[in-house]
Amino acid sequence: MKRILYVASEAVPFIKTGGLADVVGSLPKCFNKEEFDVRVILPKYMCMSEEWKSKMNYVTHFYMDLAWRSQYVGVLEMKYDGIQFYFIDNEYYFSGAKPYGNIYQDIEKFAFFSKAALSALPLIGFQPDIVHCHDWQTGLIPVLLKDKFHEGEFFRDMKSIITIHNLKFQGVWDVKTVRDITGLPAYYFTPDKLEAYGDANYLKGGIVYADAITTVSETYAEEIKMPFYGEGLDGLMRARANSLRGIVNGIDYDVFNPETDPTIPNHYNSRNFRKEKIKNKRALQRELGLTQNDSTFMVGIVSRLTGQKGFDLIAHMMDEICQNDIQIVALGTGEEKYENMFRHFAWKYQGKVSANIFYSEPLSHRVYAACDAFLMPSLFEPCGLSQLISLRYGTIPIVRETGGLKDTVIPYNEYESTGTGFSFANYNAHEMYHTLQYAMYTYYNKKREWNKLIDRAMAADYSWNNSARKYAELYNWL
Repeated sequence: MKRILYVASEAVPFIKTGGLADVVGSLPKCFNKEEFDVRVILPKYMCMSEEWKSKMNYVTHFYMDLAWRSQYVGVLEMKYDGIQFYFIDNEYYFSGAKPYGNIYQDIEKFAFFSKAALSALPLIGFQPDIVHCHDWQTGLIPVLLKDKFHEGEFFRDMKSIITIHNLKFQGVWDVKTVRDITGLPAYYFTPDKLEAYGDANYLKGGIVYADAITTVSETYAEEIKMPFYGEGLDGLMRARANSLRGIVNGIDYDVFNPETDPTIPNHYNSRNFRKEKIKNKRALQRELGLTQNDSTFMVGIVSRLTGQKGFDLIAHMMDEICQNDIQIVALGTGEEKYENMFRHFAWKYQGKVSANIFYSEPLSHRVYAACDAFLMPSLFEPCGLSQLISLRYGTIPIVRETGGLKDTVIPYNEYESTGTGFSFANYNAHEMYHTLQYAMYTYYNKKREWNKLIDRAMAADYSWNNSARKYAELYNWL
């Protein structure tokens, strides 16, 4: 029996700000219980809903040194979906309305969390073979396992993996403060270890000291070895290329299932979508005040409205796009200029553009179920979950070939009748527009081909079971 511990700053259903939570919440339950004992350890944030906090059981508490401070560490636990979750409690660090706040507070908060998570293990009686860390928030764990913790017999043979969900976020602060917070000796703050460009960098520490590194798609694993995607760490990624592999994320096929999804008005599957899917489109047109028309090409966008997601391309072409027989439904929040861009076009093209500048999980499901296509022209995209959800709902993705988008959307080939979506290579507004037009042309003029695209999209398997198999191989190899 191999024992695996996931350490992360968020996980569904307890706390979520992004895709990281989906991975940590969904992946552990996909492993063979006979072979793997996978457990998860998270911070117990004050902002978690009472529903979860009331179900947690007290396990133990202790005091821990964090450099010159002595801090309280409470440990709580609960079983959820057959998986054992532990929660680290400390009201000083984990209060506040959101899991993340100012970076200088987060730097100390996650130094505390990383050390507390390891320190709690002997007391809860769980000795993992592998500690699987996620993103910069847990980047200190591989470092600690090679430092103070390495001296104890309990920790000596423990291996560590770090998974990079988005290299843009690295946990960077000045060396003096980080030394003061962590109590790590000066030896660690050199350019071959935790120091990068004059600052201390948590993620870099994790990458340098982990026994294996993964990221969330094969293409992204290659891209981050290049300066454009490497966020200043491309040299390190090249140096550690032998320990780096990409494993694409999945989605929870029970949650995202057009046959049973409680949040959509009409259920459908890969056999009856030709008749049933359209009813979701009609319902969404009514709900959002769009022109009622069955045949209009409807394109969905569900996203954080940020530069990373390619919204400057959309902004550049939006007037041209709206000259076509098309409807655009946007859902999400983010940078003010993109929020206002969608508001402006919703005002200018009433009945054609719907701007929903908020976030709603149920509405996102209705968008996935109703639209004909889904637009995702990202500048970079480590994995991306929206295109996987679109495929599942038979909504054809139109994406830029980067990261996980390139790995999961097979471009349509009209001569061989293959593919599951449409894609373009260069980060260029006109190239995006031409690809959108090509999709529209296929939708309007080659209905049978379009339906075959939907068949293939809905048959693709990006459930977590696929990813779990690859992680299992990695654990066995380690």
